[in-house]
Amino acid sequence: MRQIAALRPDVVLLDIHMPELDGMELAETTAELPALVFVTAHPDYAVRAFAVAAHDYLLKPVQQARLEQALARRDRARPAGSAAPVRISARAGDSVRLFDPRTITRFRASDKYTVFRVGPEEHVLDDSLNNLEERLAGLDFLRVHRSELVNLREARALHQRDGAAVLELSDGQRAQVSRRAIAELKRRLGLRDGEA
Repeated sequence: MRQIAALRPDVVLLDIHMPELDGMELAETTAELPALVFVTAHPDYAVRAFAVAAHDYLLKPVQQARLEQALARRDRARPAGSAAPVRISARAGDSVRLFDPRTITRFRASDKYTVFRVGPEEHVLDDSLNNLEERLAGLDFLRVHRSELVNLREARALHQRDGAAVLELSDGQRAQVSRRAIAELKRRLGLRDGEA
């Protein structure tokens, strides 16, 4: 349970019989678990496993092809956003602050770091925009410039003048939009070419 909380994996391969708390009890009593694939020598728990929304149930000894099939099935069946929640972590002295990325309007590259603002406070990440873009896929973020990753749910206006474009966000921040990204931005915002 500590490892699940600390690592927030996409999938957990879980046995039935374990010390202290068995896998079935963990699945039945723990909220917000990632996708579960039971891997066990006990065939008689399968119905119960699927009742707690297990993605698959593998019997030992596990064949490589069967494991790959279970993981592929989980990826196809998983609706966007149904995995363990993505968290953004920013170090502040000897503490780590955690943020729901949906509350963040914009990430911007600054030197070797990535910066974001929540309220009046600015936070610094060691994570690159490339990594963030990948982690936030499916949460309606878009890379609008090599140094800008924005939350499209927070878009309020698109300003274009003399070939330059700026996206205005709900908290007043403005992100530069590259010429290369403007068409995709308009498409994602539901704008036609002549608009904005």
